Amino acid sequence: MRNNTKAVVKKTDNKSVKIIPLGGLEQIGMNITVIEYENDIIVIDCGLSFPEDEMLGIDLVIPDVTYLKENIEKVRGFVITHGHEDHIGSLPYVLKEVNAPIYATKLTSAIIESKLKEHNLLKTTKRRVIKYGQTINLGCFRVEFIRTNHSIADAAALAIYTPAGIIFHTGDFKVDYTPVYGKPIDLQRIGEIGKKGVLALLCDSTNVERPGYTMSESTVGKTFDSIFSDYSRQRIIVATFASNVDRIQQIINSAAKYGRKIVIEGRSMVNIISVAKELGYIKMPDEMLIDIEQMKNYNDNQLVLITTGSQGETMAALPRMAASIHKKVTIKPGDVVILSSTPIPGNEKAVSKVINELSMKGAKVIYQDTHVSGHACQEEIKLIYTLINPKYAIPVHGEYKHLIRHAELAQSLGIPKENIFLLSSGKVLSLSEEKAAITGEVPAQGILVDGLGVGDVGNIVLRDRQLLSENGLIIVVVSLEKYSNQVLAGPDIVSRGFVYVRESENLMDEARDVVERALMRSLSNRNNSDWSRMKTEIKDSLSEFIWKKTKRNPMILPIIMEV
Repeated sequence: MRNNTKAVVKKTDNKSVKIIPLGGLEQIGMNITVIEYENDIIVIDCGLSFPEDEMLGIDLVIPDVTYLKENIEKVRGFVITHGHEDHIGSLPYVLKEVNAPIYATKLTSAIIESKLKEHNLLKTTKRRVIKYGQTINLGCFRVEFIRTNHSIADAAALAIYTPAGIIFHTGDFKVDYTPVYGKPIDLQRIGEIGKKGVLALLCDSTNVERPGYTMSESTVGKTFDSIFSDYSRQRIIVATFASNVDRIQQIINSAAKYGRKIVIEGRSMVNIISVAKELGYIKMPDEMLIDIEQMKNYNDNQLVLITTGSQGETMAALPRMAASIHKKVTIKPGDVVILSSTPIPGNEKAVSKVINELSMKGAKVIYQDTHVSGHACQEEIKLIYTLINPKYAIPVHGEYKHLIRHAELAQSLGIPKENIFLLSSGKVLSLSEEKAAITGEVPAQGILVDGLGVGDVGNIVLRDRQLLSENGLIIVVVSLEKYSNQVLAGPDIVSRGFVYVRESENLMDEARDVVERALMRSLSNRNNSDWSRMKTEIKDSLSEFIWKKTKRNPMILPIIMEV
């Protein structure tokens, strides 16, 4: 598939460009990739991911940027493909450690700005808005922004001109010939870059398992129109991703057509719509938008509520309405609720719960044919490969099963198997025209964010939370007299999440006897100051007893006080 036309940038025979993904591989989310050549580094995207079920109490997961901190003098900037959380969400955290300029298109830049404002980073962060077709020089790199389509406006692919050759990064993309906002993907420019000779293609893998083409975003507008027509007397509530600006525009178009007022609920929805409206990406007459407090002044057939929570997130607006804990909106029989998104893998149970709760309240829930993906299916991916004609293929943005399928697709298009690299986060891939190999590894474990704490919760704390959540906690309290080590009080046993004490008095009395015997053994055989051995003796004895009696394994916490 490779043509022999030389790239416009001067290539070096002996130097390699390094591609180092710090996230976004073997998972959906937390996309961040380092491109390094000698003394220059650029960072493509800087996203977050949301916690898995076993990450109890964790709010967000952000990338480990230790490698960037260690090489901070080389970092020339963050180049952002589009404004979704899994591509920009970590910027406020990472910029505190690695302060470098941000380069992004207009809407993406505005969404980033509102995030930086929230974290008081606006004044300390350099930002530059880039137009499609514009190139920027960052050290030895030259980066060109190319128009693509996605489920948010202003998405871009990147052509990165390096001394070793051109690297093409698709970002998240689809081929949409009839987008709601803006123009179709710039296939002509992509073809022109392909003719220059492309060293490596980093291509979106999210929908690689789906054959055919992804439907145009504009098809959803027709579905909304027919729903609005069918349910002309009912109140309509639409839940979608806050960042899906084109989808929101189509809801607004249908609302305008049927003479309804718009109410916006959910913090992220309010933020993004106000930014997009200000910049002209959403067009809506001012009088059409009303405050949630004014809903009571209108009949049901005059209202459309656009809200967050289409993924069943516990604290988002729609799940709170479904659970009857929303302060301002009560679901009533006859309401029509449209879920305009597909559940992200892992969220199916939460979404199903919301649908059931809404249905029990008498609402009509519509979730079929109300969403199209923002990611390319197989035929669109094939088109990009054919136009780009890369020497090396590097599937990105997907779980391992997606990367494997992507590798098979690339191979079917004539890319040799040895030129396809299935990387995992942290691997260092060195590329040149002559050779390619994985040459090292850097830290790339996700860092857990819990409240204001960043990175202070690790595997041991998570394991303790898991244990506490599954088996509960037993605290054993003993008071000893100083010097003589006589037992003055206790042992007292406090239980939380293990058994209901009032109904298990016999068990707790026996447990106290077990602790007493362990304490006596320990006091008669030990060095006076060796409390850790005493705690271990209590812990082991009580743990063995409880396992025999209940087949449970609670966390046991002995506390010895000296009086």
